[in-house]
Amino acid sequence: MKTEMTSKNPGLADLGWTAFFQSQISIDDLSLSLPVRVLAVHRGQLCVAGDGGETMIPSYLHDARSEEEYPTVGDWLLINRDTHRPDRVLQRTSLFKRRAPGTGRRLQLIAANIDTLFIVSSCNQDFNVARLERYLVLAREAGVTPVVVLTKADLTDEPEAYARAARALQRGLLVETVNALEPGDLAGIRAWCGSGQTVALMGSSGVGKSTLINTLTGARALATQAIRDDDDKGRHTTTARSLHRLEEGGWLIDTPGMRELQLTDTAAGVEEVFEDIVLLAKACRFSNCTHEAEPGCAVRAAIEAGTLPPERLARWRKLAAEEAFNTETLAERRARDRSFGKMVKSVLKRKERTRF
Repeated sequence: MKTEMTSKNPGLADLGWTAFFQSQISIDDLSLSLPVRVLAVHRGQLCVAGDGGETMIPSYLHDARSEEEYPTVGDWLLINRDTHRPDRVLQRTSLFKRRAPGTGRRLQLIAANIDTLFIVSSCNQDFNVARLERYLVLAREAGVTPVVVLTKADLTDEPEAYARAARALQRGLLVETVNALEPGDLAGIRAWCGSGQTVALMGSSGVGKSTLINTLTGARALATQAIRDDDDKGRHTTTARSLHRLEEGGWLIDTPGMRELQLTDTAAGVEEVFEDIVLLAKACRFSNCTHEAEPGCAVRAAIEAGTLPPERLARWRKLAAEEAFNTETLAERRARDRSFGKMVKSVLKRKERTRF
Protein backbone atom coordinates (compact mmCIF):
# COMPACT_ATOMS: atom_id res chain seq x y z
CA MET A 1 0.00 0.00 0.00
CA LYS A 2 1.35 3.39 -0.96
CA THR A 3 2.15 5.80 1.89
CA GLU A 4 1.82 9.52 1.29
CA MET A 5 4.81 11.66 2.19
CA THR A 6 4.45 14.84 4.22
CA SER A 7 6.05 18.22 3.46
CA LYS A 8 8.43 18.39 6.46
CA ASN A 9 11.54 17.79 4.41
CA PRO A 10 14.47 20.27 4.43
CA GLY A 11 15.92 19.00 1.11
CA LEU A 12 18.44 16.35 0.15
CA ALA A 13 21.54 18.56 0.57
CA ASP A 14 20.44 19.60 4.06
CA LEU A 15 19.90 15.94 4.91
CA GLY A 16 23.54 15.19 4.09
CA TRP A 17 23.25 14.20 0.41
CA THR A 18 26.64 14.56 -1.29
CA ALA A 19 28.37 13.72 -4.57
CA PHE A 20 29.45 10.43 -2.97
CA PHE A 21 25.83 9.24 -2.88
CA GLN A 22 24.85 10.92 -6.15
CA SER A 23 27.57 8.95 -7.97
CA GLN A 24 25.87 5.68 -7.00
CA ILE A 25 22.61 6.29 -8.85
CA SER A 26 21.74 6.64 -12.53
CA ILE A 27 19.05 8.45 -14.51
CA ASP A 28 17.27 5.11 -14.86
CA ASP A 29 17.34 4.67 -11.07
CA LEU A 30 15.67 8.04 -10.55
CA SER A 31 12.92 7.22 -13.02
CA LEU A 32 11.80 4.38 -10.76
CA SER A 33 13.11 5.30 -7.31
CA LEU A 34 13.47 8.10 -4.79
CA PRO A 35 16.52 8.69 -2.57
CA VAL A 36 15.63 9.02 1.13
CA ARG A 37 17.54 9.06 4.39
CA VAL A 38 16.64 6.92 7.40
CA LEU A 39 15.70 9.17 10.33
CA ALA A 40 14.66 6.47 12.78
CA VAL A 41 14.38 2.70 13.04
CA HIS A 42 11.31 1.11 14.58
CA ARG A 43 10.32 -2.51 14.76
CA GLY A 44 9.52 -3.48 11.19
CA GLN A 45 9.41 0.13 9.96
CA LEU A 46 11.68 3.02 9.04
CA CYS A 47 11.01 6.75 9.28
CA VAL A 48 12.63 8.31 6.20
CA ALA A 49 12.93 11.77 4.63
CA GLY A 50 13.62 12.88 1.06
CA ASP A 51 12.56 15.51 -1.46
CA GLY A 52 8.97 14.37 -0.99
CA GLY A 53 9.01 14.88 2.77
CA GLU A 54 8.81 12.34 5.58
CA THR A 55 7.06 8.99 5.68
CA MET A 56 7.06 5.58 7.33
CA ILE A 57 8.09 2.63 5.15
CA PRO A 58 8.63 -1.09 5.79
CA SER A 59 12.19 -2.03 6.72
CA TYR A 60 12.17 -5.28 4.75
CA LEU A 61 14.80 -5.47 2.00
CA HIS A 62 14.13 -8.50 -0.19
CA ASP A 63 17.69 -9.09 -1.46
CA ALA A 64 19.63 -8.46 1.78
CA ARG A 65 22.03 -11.35 2.37
CA SER A 66 23.65 -10.26 5.64
CA GLU A 67 23.03 -7.97 8.60
CA GLU A 68 25.24 -5.26 7.10
CA GLU A 69 22.99 -5.00 4.05
CA TYR A 70 19.94 -4.01 6.10
CA PRO A 71 19.23 -0.28 6.60
CA THR A 72 20.08 1.53 9.81
CA VAL A 73 19.79 5.12 11.09
CA GLY A 74 21.66 7.55 8.82
CA ASP A 75 21.53 5.28 5.78
CA TRP A 76 20.57 6.53 2.32
CA LEU A 77 18.09 4.29 0.50
CA LEU A 78 16.46 4.13 -2.88
CA ILE A 79 12.74 3.45 -2.47
CA ASN A 80 10.18 2.59 -5.13
CA ARG A 81 8.29 5.71 -6.30
CA ASP A 82 4.95 3.90 -6.26
CA THR A 83 5.08 1.52 -3.32
CA HIS A 84 7.72 3.33 -1.23
CA ARG A 85 9.29 -0.04 -0.46
CA PRO A 86 13.10 0.02 -0.15
CA ASP A 87 15.02 -1.18 -3.22
CA ARG A 88 18.59 -0.92 -1.96
CA VAL A 89 20.91 0.70 0.57
CA LEU A 90 23.50 3.04 -0.94
CA GLN A 91 27.17 2.50 -0.12
CA ARG A 92 28.07 4.15 3.19
CA THR A 93 30.80 6.60 4.08
CA SER A 94 30.99 5.10 7.57
CA LEU A 95 29.27 2.45 9.65
CA PHE A 96 29.15 1.78 13.38
CA LYS A 97 28.36 -1.79 14.37
CA ARG A 98 28.77 -4.24 17.22
CA ARG A 99 27.99 -7.77 18.22
CA ALA A 100 24.54 -7.83 19.79
CA PRO A 101 24.47 -8.34 23.57
CA GLY A 102 24.50 -11.95 24.72
CA THR A 103 26.32 -15.01 23.49
CA GLY A 104 24.97 -15.05 19.92
CA ARG A 105 26.95 -14.04 16.84
CA ARG A 106 24.36 -11.64 15.39
CA LEU A 107 25.72 -8.31 14.17
CA GLN A 108 23.91 -5.14 15.23
CA LEU A 109 24.17 -1.98 13.15
CA ILE A 110 24.26 1.23 15.18
CA ALA A 111 24.41 4.13 12.70
CA ALA A 112 25.71 4.97 9.21
CA ASN A 113 27.15 7.94 7.30
CA ILE A 114 28.46 9.78 10.34
CA ASP A 115 30.92 12.67 9.99
CA THR A 116 31.76 13.22 13.68
CA LEU A 117 31.29 11.09 16.79
CA PHE A 118 30.67 12.84 20.12
CA ILE A 119 31.87 10.41 22.79
CA VAL A 120 29.99 11.57 25.87
CA SER A 121 31.18 10.97 29.41
CA SER A 122 30.79 13.00 32.58
CA CYS A 123 32.99 14.61 35.18
CA ASN A 124 32.00 12.28 37.99
CA GLN A 125 32.13 8.60 38.95
CA ASP A 126 30.90 7.61 35.48
CA PHE A 127 34.18 8.71 33.88
CA ASN A 128 35.86 5.53 32.66
CA VAL A 129 38.94 5.50 30.41
CA ALA A 130 38.41 1.87 29.36
CA ARG A 131 34.93 2.72 28.09
CA LEU A 132 36.23 5.79 26.25
CA GLU A 133 38.84 3.64 24.54
CA ARG A 134 36.13 1.29 23.26
CA TYR A 135 34.26 4.18 21.65
CA LEU A 136 37.52 5.55 20.22
CA VAL A 137 38.24 2.19 18.59
CA LEU A 138 34.79 2.28 16.95
CA ALA A 139 35.36 5.82 15.67
CA ARG A 140 38.85 5.17 14.32
CA GLU A 141 37.80 1.95 12.60
CA ALA A 142 34.91 3.76 10.90
CA GLY A 143 37.15 6.66 9.82
CA VAL A 144 35.06 9.16 11.78
CA THR A 145 36.46 12.11 13.74
CA PRO A 146 36.00 11.51 17.49
CA VAL A 147 35.38 14.34 19.94
CA VAL A 148 35.22 13.50 23.65
CA VAL A 149 32.53 15.62 25.32
CA LEU A 150 32.78 15.71 29.11
CA THR A 151 29.47 16.83 30.60
CA LYS A 152 28.57 18.07 34.09
CA ALA A 153 31.73 20.17 34.24
CA ASP A 154 29.83 22.51 36.56
CA LEU A 155 29.52 19.77 39.19
CA THR A 156 33.26 19.38 39.80
CA ASP A 157 36.05 21.65 40.97
CA GLU A 158 38.57 20.01 38.64
CA PRO A 159 37.05 19.55 35.15
CA GLU A 160 40.50 19.93 33.56
CA ALA A 161 41.75 16.85 35.40
CA TYR A 162 39.13 14.77 33.58
CA ALA A 163 40.07 16.45 30.29
CA ARG A 164 43.77 15.64 30.78
CA ALA A 165 42.94 12.00 31.48
CA ALA A 166 40.90 11.83 28.26
CA ARG A 167 43.55 13.57 26.12
CA ALA A 168 46.16 11.09 27.35
CA LEU A 169 44.30 8.25 25.62
CA GLN A 170 45.40 9.23 22.12
CA ARG A 171 47.64 11.84 20.55
CA GLY A 172 45.71 14.84 19.19
CA LEU A 173 42.38 13.73 20.65
CA LEU A 174 39.81 16.55 20.76
CA VAL A 175 38.25 17.00 24.22
CA GLU A 176 35.57 19.49 25.29
CA THR A 177 34.27 20.04 28.84
CA VAL A 178 30.75 21.46 28.99
CA ASN A 179 27.71 22.17 31.10
CA ALA A 180 25.08 20.77 28.73
CA LEU A 181 22.33 22.87 30.32
CA GLU A 182 23.98 26.10 29.12
CA PRO A 183 23.62 26.73 25.35
CA GLY A 184 26.53 29.17 25.37
CA ASP A 185 28.78 26.51 26.87
CA LEU A 186 28.51 24.35 23.74
CA ALA A 187 30.23 26.75 21.33
CA GLY A 188 33.23 24.45 21.12
CA ILE A 189 31.26 21.52 19.68
CA ARG A 190 28.81 23.42 17.46
CA ALA A 191 31.47 23.72 14.74
CA TRP A 192 30.74 20.09 13.82
CA CYS A 193 26.98 20.64 13.63
CA GLY A 194 26.58 22.75 10.46
CA SER A 195 24.24 22.18 7.53
CA GLY A 196 24.69 18.82 5.83
CA GLN A 197 26.84 17.47 8.66
CA THR A 198 25.89 14.41 10.70
CA VAL A 199 27.13 13.77 14.21
CA ALA A 200 26.42 10.84 16.49
CA LEU A 201 26.37 10.60 20.26
CA MET A 202 27.64 7.55 22.10
CA GLY A 203 27.97 7.12 25.82
CA SER A 204 26.69 5.09 28.71
CA SER A 205 23.42 5.74 30.51
CA GLY A 206 23.26 8.74 32.79
CA VAL A 207 26.07 10.85 31.32
CA GLY A 208 23.70 13.58 30.12
CA LYS A 209 23.24 12.69 26.47
CA SER A 210 19.55 13.61 26.43
CA THR A 211 20.27 16.99 28.02
CA LEU A 212 23.03 17.60 25.48
CA ILE A 213 20.70 16.70 22.60
CA ASN A 214 17.95 18.96 23.93
CA THR A 215 20.33 21.91 24.13
CA LEU A 216 21.88 21.31 20.70
CA THR A 217 18.46 20.95 19.06
CA GLY A 218 16.89 23.83 20.97
CA ALA A 219 14.14 21.46 22.10
CA ARG A 220 13.02 19.65 25.21
CA ALA A 221 11.56 16.64 23.46
CA LEU A 222 13.70 13.94 25.06
CA ALA A 223 12.96 12.76 28.55
CA THR A 224 15.67 13.04 31.19
CA GLN A 225 15.79 11.70 34.70
CA ALA A 226 17.55 12.93 37.79
CA ILE A 227 20.97 11.69 38.86
CA ARG A 228 20.97 9.27 41.79
CA ASP A 229 23.08 10.81 44.56
CA ASP A 230 24.54 7.47 45.64
CA ASP A 231 26.32 6.60 42.39
CA ASP A 232 26.17 9.70 40.16
CA LYS A 233 24.21 7.75 37.52
CA GLY A 234 21.00 8.70 35.80
CA ARG A 235 18.33 6.28 34.65
CA HIS A 236 18.52 5.51 30.95
CA THR A 237 15.66 7.06 28.98
CA THR A 238 16.52 6.72 25.26
CA THR A 239 15.07 3.54 23.75
CA ALA A 240 15.60 3.80 19.99
CA ARG A 241 18.15 5.23 17.58
CA SER A 242 16.90 8.35 15.86
CA LEU A 243 18.08 11.41 13.95
CA HIS A 244 17.43 14.94 15.28
CA ARG A 245 17.74 18.33 13.54
CA LEU A 246 20.37 20.62 15.07
CA GLU A 247 20.03 24.38 15.45
CA GLU A 248 23.07 24.87 13.19
CA GLY A 249 21.36 22.91 10.40
CA GLY A 250 23.12 19.57 10.78
CA TRP A 251 21.79 16.26 12.05
CA LEU A 252 22.45 14.32 15.20
CA ILE A 253 21.97 10.56 15.68
CA ASP A 254 21.34 9.45 19.20
CA THR A 255 22.07 5.89 20.31
CA PRO A 256 20.79 4.12 23.41
CA GLY A 257 23.20 3.74 26.31
CA MET A 258 25.15 0.57 25.64
CA ARG A 259 25.60 -1.74 28.59
CA GLU A 260 27.54 -4.27 26.52
CA LEU A 261 29.67 -2.79 23.75
CA GLN A 262 31.41 -5.74 22.09
CA LEU A 263 33.97 -4.94 19.39
CA THR A 264 34.08 -6.77 16.08
CA ASP A 265 36.01 -6.19 12.83
CA THR A 266 37.93 -3.35 14.49
CA ALA A 267 41.55 -4.56 14.43
CA ALA A 268 42.73 -1.39 12.66
CA GLY A 269 40.85 0.78 15.17
CA VAL A 270 42.48 -1.02 18.11
CA GLU A 271 45.92 -0.50 16.56
CA GLU A 272 45.30 3.21 15.98
CA VAL A 273 43.96 3.92 19.48
CA PHE A 274 46.86 1.99 21.04
CA GLU A 275 49.45 3.26 18.57
CA ASP A 276 51.97 3.83 21.37
CA ILE A 277 51.96 0.14 22.35
CA VAL A 278 51.98 -1.04 18.73
CA LEU A 279 55.09 1.06 18.00
CA LEU A 280 56.82 -0.20 21.13
CA ALA A 281 56.02 -3.81 20.21
CA LYS A 282 57.76 -3.35 16.85
CA ALA A 283 60.96 -2.53 18.76
CA CYS A 284 60.89 -5.79 20.77
CA ARG A 285 63.74 -8.23 20.11
CA PHE A 286 61.32 -11.01 19.15
CA SER A 287 58.52 -10.49 16.62
CA ASN A 288 56.23 -12.85 18.61
CA CYS A 289 56.98 -11.21 21.95
CA THR A 290 54.16 -11.62 24.48
CA HIS A 291 55.46 -8.70 26.58
CA GLU A 292 55.65 -10.91 29.65
CA ALA A 293 59.22 -12.01 30.45
CA GLU A 294 61.07 -12.10 27.13
CA PRO A 295 64.50 -10.41 26.96
CA GLY A 296 64.64 -7.25 24.91
CA CYS A 297 60.95 -6.43 25.34
CA ALA A 298 60.46 -2.73 24.58
CA VAL A 299 56.95 -2.75 26.06
CA ARG A 300 58.11 -4.05 29.46
CA ALA A 301 61.01 -1.59 29.35
CA ALA A 302 58.55 1.29 28.87
CA ILE A 303 56.49 0.09 31.82
CA GLU A 304 59.60 -0.15 34.01
CA ALA A 305 60.64 3.33 32.89
CA GLY A 306 57.22 4.69 33.84
CA THR A 307 56.36 5.91 30.33
CA LEU A 308 53.65 3.27 29.75
CA PRO A 309 51.06 2.61 32.48
CA PRO A 310 50.69 -1.16 33.04
CA GLU A 311 46.90 -0.79 33.17
CA ARG A 312 46.91 0.60 29.61
CA LEU A 313 48.75 -2.50 28.42
CA ALA A 314 46.15 -4.65 30.20
CA ARG A 315 43.32 -2.76 28.50
CA TRP A 316 44.99 -3.17 25.08
CA ARG A 317 45.35 -6.90 25.60
CA LYS A 318 41.72 -7.22 26.64
CA LEU A 319 40.35 -5.27 23.67
CA ALA A 320 42.64 -6.98 21.15
CA ALA A 321 41.62 -10.43 22.43
CA GLU A 322 37.94 -9.49 22.47
CA GLU A 323 38.08 -8.11 18.93
CA ALA A 324 39.81 -11.24 17.63
CA PHE A 325 37.29 -13.52 19.35
CA ASN A 326 34.25 -11.59 18.09
CA THR A 327 35.60 -11.25 14.55
CA GLU A 328 36.26 -14.94 14.18
CA THR A 329 33.49 -16.43 12.06
CA LEU A 330 31.24 -19.14 13.37
CA ALA A 331 32.67 -21.53 10.75
CA GLU A 332 36.22 -20.79 11.89
CA ARG A 333 35.27 -21.33 15.50
CA ARG A 334 33.57 -24.63 14.76
CA ALA A 335 36.60 -25.78 12.77
CA ARG A 336 38.90 -24.84 15.63
CA ASP A 337 36.67 -26.61 18.14
CA ARG A 338 36.57 -29.73 15.95
CA SER A 339 40.36 -29.70 15.66
CA PHE A 340 40.71 -29.35 19.42
CA GLY A 341 38.20 -32.16 19.98
CA LYS A 342 40.12 -34.46 17.67
CA MET A 343 43.34 -33.67 19.50
CA VAL A 344 41.76 -34.48 22.88
CA LYS A 345 40.38 -37.78 21.56
CA SER A 346 43.79 -38.69 20.14
CA VAL A 347 45.51 -37.99 23.46
CA LEU A 348 42.93 -40.02 25.37
CA LYS A 349 43.36 -42.97 22.97
CA ARG A 350 47.15 -42.91 23.42
CA LYS A 351 46.75 -42.85 27.18
CA GLU A 352 44.29 -45.74 26.99
CA ARG A 353 46.76 -47.83 24.93
CA THR A 354 49.64 -47.20 27.34
CA ARG A 355 47.62 -48.63 30.22
CA PHE A 356 47.92 -52.16 28.82
